[in-house]
Amino acid sequence: MFELATALGLKILPLYITIALGYLFSRYLRGERDGIASLLIYLIGPVVIFMASYKVQLNLAVIMLPILLFLLNSLLSLGTLRISRNFFSDNTKNILAFSAGTGNTGYFGIPLAIMILSEELANIYIFTVLASLLYESTVGFFVVAKGHYTINQSLIKVAKLPSIYALILGLIFNISQIELNTNLLDYLDYFKGAYAILGMMMIGMGLKGLANVGIDKMFMTFAFTIKFLIYPLCVLIIIWIDAYYFNFFNSDLYKVMFLFAIPPMAGNTVAVASLLNVHPQKAALAVVISTAISIVTIPVMIALFLDTF
Repeated sequence: MFELATALGLKILPLYITIALGYLFSRYLRGERDGIASLLIYLIGPVVIFMASYKVQLNLAVIMLPILLFLLNSLLSLGTLRISRNFFSDNTKNILAFSAGTGNTGYFGIPLAIMILSEELANIYIFTVLASLLYESTVGFFVVAKGHYTINQSLIKVAKLPSIYALILGLIFNISQIELNTNLLDYLDYFKGAYAILGMMMIGMGLKGLANVGIDKMFMTFAFTIKFLIYPLCVLIIIWIDAYYFNFFNSDLYKVMFLFAIPPMAGNTVAVASLLNVHPQKAALAVVISTAISIVTIPVMIALFLDTF
């Protein structure tokens, strides 16, 4: 476990460097966080979604994997929103509900999957990340927007998000076996790196002014309990039920599902909170702390469960 923890620590270190660069960019070069958030959500994210849905090798189990996890994300989010109304009087409950249904499965999870899984399973993991991206662009975005806009305004904002259309287009190209130019594909692959770097920089940019923001202990307690305990437990229960009763997924896909459950809080929590002006600094602080905690939790979870599937 010590060797794995060391390897993960070295893998995570560049992420912290990128967070620091984001802070420096915002603090000294007056970089605008809202502009980066719009770039991620409206341009770079849709390209990444299109490429993943276009390239993945599809079968029924692989297709059902992101659908199942999308449903889990949505149920956790809506359930958290309902319960947290009893504890939060402002729109903190909305950003908490958003964070409950997703994790840093992209910026953090994809490098982790590449390191832990085979190349074939890593590609499936990248496709499964569509569950997070789709949730964040639909149910999650609506939940946060509902804390700042009317229901009709929130639905209009969701309808304007291009990610869901990029997913549909990518699947159409995949199923129809439409061949794209190799040079174009190479170019579009660059967006993955931009997505990861700018996403982590968003966290750092959200740190500006955190000295004036007190730690919301109740928010942190809810967010971390859901992220590090409830979400992994739900995924383990799903795996157990399928293994003993349905056998729809195989052991390799169980590993993909499990890795999907253990990354820290999503960096896109900061992007969405910034875009809709719903406690972006509180979200940034929670994401940074959860990322630090994951240095310990991820090796422990992998050592305890991954080899049991």
